Amino acid sequence: MNQPDRQLYLRNAYRVILTRAPQGMVIYVPTGNDTNQTHLSSFFDGILSYLIKCGVLAVDKV
Repeated sequence: MNQPDRQLYLRNAYRVILTRAPQGMVIYVPTGNDTNQTHLSSFFDGILSYLIKCGVLAVDKV
């Protein structure tokens, strides 16, 4: 993942995925777990906030 070509390819792949099915698509953001340093709640909360600011209209917390 440290190669710029590979990073650009993956970024473009995600853009394609996100633009192909904008209706009926579900984006799952986990709640996180502060006891696991690789799944901190603050990281996922930031992602959720960003998605809401980008126009995600419905948010359900399970």
